[in-house]
Amino acid sequence: MLDSDVKDTIQQGYRQFLNNRELSPRLGQKQMVAAIANSLSNDDPDKRLAVIEAGTGTGKTLGYLIAALPIARALKKTVVVSTGTIALQEQLINKDIPELLESCDWDYSCALVKGRGRYACNLRMEQYLDSLKAKDAGVFLFENDQQFNPNAQTEILYREMWDALEDGSWNGDRDSWATHIKDMEWSALTVDRRQCTGRRCRFVNQCPFFKARVDIEESEVIVANHDLVMADLALGGGAILPPPEDCIYICDEGHRLGDTAIRHFGAECRINSTLAWLERIPKQCKGQTPIFAKDTGLVEQLPRIEREAGKISELLSIAYPLLKEQLDSSDDYEGRFRFEHGDVGVTIRDIAAQITLQTSGWLGRLEVLEDTLSEALSDKQYSVAIPDIELFYQQVGTWLSGAERLVSLWDRLHRELNQDSIPMACWLKIEDTSGGNVDISVNASPIQAAEILRDSLWGNCYAAVVTSATLRSLGNFSTLQRETGIPDSAHFLSVAGAFDYAKAATVRVPADAVEGNKAEEHTDYIVQNLESMIEDKAGTLVLFSSKKQMEQVFDELPNDLAKMILMQGQYSNREMVRLHKERIDQGRTSVLLGLASFSEGVDLPGDYCRHVVIAKLPFAVPNDPLQQALAEWIESRGGNSFFDISLPLASLRLIQAAGRLLRTESDTGTVTILDKRLITKRYGSQLLNSLPPFRREIGH
Repeated sequence: MLDSDVKDTIQQGYRQFLNNRELSPRLGQKQMVAAIANSLSNDDPDKRLAVIEAGTGTGKTLGYLIAALPIARALKKTVVVSTGTIALQEQLINKDIPELLESCDWDYSCALVKGRGRYACNLRMEQYLDSLKAKDAGVFLFENDQQFNPNAQTEILYREMWDALEDGSWNGDRDSWATHIKDMEWSALTVDRRQCTGRRCRFVNQCPFFKARVDIEESEVIVANHDLVMADLALGGGAILPPPEDCIYICDEGHRLGDTAIRHFGAECRINSTLAWLERIPKQCKGQTPIFAKDTGLVEQLPRIEREAGKISELLSIAYPLLKEQLDSSDDYEGRFRFEHGDVGVTIRDIAAQITLQTSGWLGRLEVLEDTLSEALSDKQYSVAIPDIELFYQQVGTWLSGAERLVSLWDRLHRELNQDSIPMACWLKIEDTSGGNVDISVNASPIQAAEILRDSLWGNCYAAVVTSATLRSLGNFSTLQRETGIPDSAHFLSVAGAFDYAKAATVRVPADAVEGNKAEEHTDYIVQNLESMIEDKAGTLVLFSSKKQMEQVFDELPNDLAKMILMQGQYSNREMVRLHKERIDQGRTSVLLGLASFSEGVDLPGDYCRHVVIAKLPFAVPNDPLQQALAEWIESRGGNSFFDISLPLASLRLIQAAGRLLRTESDTGTVTILDKRLITKRYGSQLLNSLPPFRREIGH
């Protein structure tokens, strides 16, 4: 039951926000606030989950914050806002939340939290700067593990970063550094969970990562992202974020939650790359033996670690030809082989069991070695210099991380299939390495996130809100529930956006359009008709489901038209949008050609986008191993994979693509879909009816 004082706080805060911002109340936003407040304050824990689709223009950020913050404070819970992207995280922490608090005259402590890999490690930076000096003297500190050869410009960059950390002008967050940092340059300055010495580190009081973690402990609102939430849940919850039972989770961009969970809980092993890594370990152990010679207990551990790494190598060498035999039997043109129903067979299952057993034992030995080094870091009388202990600790951390990845994969492959549970997707893929050699990638992944999220999140958290502009497909939440395990007891609501769709926009399917599955004929049609669809002195966005078709269309367009086009792949998405807006601001015509990633997160209001052209219905690629495994499982249970998976997913993507047109209440324009299947196929009307209520010109 919602406490009357909390209710008054929410209502007064909402009125004050609208008055201070000179805004009018929106029906959809008011409905959203009420639904969230009622769900979060419910006495029944099974009903403290709200799923709200809030159309563009609803103001969903205000909707969920204005309701959740006062309730969380009254309950002494932490609000964890989880987003799909770092860009939205920063918008929330730098703009949306401060504006809300200022307008409502509220005082809440907030923290932005990112994964460890977004923060520089002071110790690592010191080590690299020292290694650059050593390299000048003919010695390079990280030559065994880092495929990285920093130049003079890199050294200048690192020294600038070091100075900025020292004087406090930079907080160590990659995203707050003024200039672009290459991935290779950045990764050299970060450590993972296993490589970090934690509170024993010399730089713990200056550490950007630990400083951010201190903010968590003192904050009522934490802005995270889906990947970080999944990382915390994988560690049992409460390892990075507060314990789930003390949190109210708000999953913004909730349509991405299932895919993020699947990606996070998947596992991979590249056989030859792993063998090369394991083969370096004897040399690395021998290099440490003279340094730690006085610690006989530690030195005696190293030969056993070498031998057990060698045994794992032998088992992987046995597995390689078995896996290659499967790949050789495949006719997949992309060099893949998928095991039907996740069944890898008795032979591979047996070798997987041996690899799991051997690696698990090795992992235990490595943890003992890590404990030994951890104690040495605290022992002021220890015979080895602190920098040498730190380096070896990081080395052992690398081994531990590798061992954990191995166990994660091979443990899944050796398990007997359970007919009652959802199978894993297991597949092999040929990979080309940077050196031009061939490797085999072994993959195992859940095909749905339902069980993971049901067990780790919905069943453990105090309360949750899942929201996005697109959560329904084909007009219902069934697909979202199947993918994410959201229970029927949740409160489901769809609120309209702020637009008068019928007045603002038209959806068209030309009478002479071609069915999208007729590849050559469909591509020719786009080439011949695209020019007539381009808005003069305004922006046109053309979205493709296939990179191949997009590039083919571009190549066949006349030069005069091609000069107006910015195509994804030629530039970064950010640069494409910048150039596009620059052209429109100059009164010129501009056309963006993009793929699915342009269907989300690209904001082109007003003249920046007056026409969205969708080349064809966005059905998923049929040879994706995860989609194949999911379809196979559904068919085995008597379902229809097209109507249960492909069609709902296409509906969701179509809604997202059409959603690029109207971004503000004053926007107008047209959505044209160049796929006649909307007219000729029975499912066409379902897809059209799931779109916003635009004016229709179908088959004109």
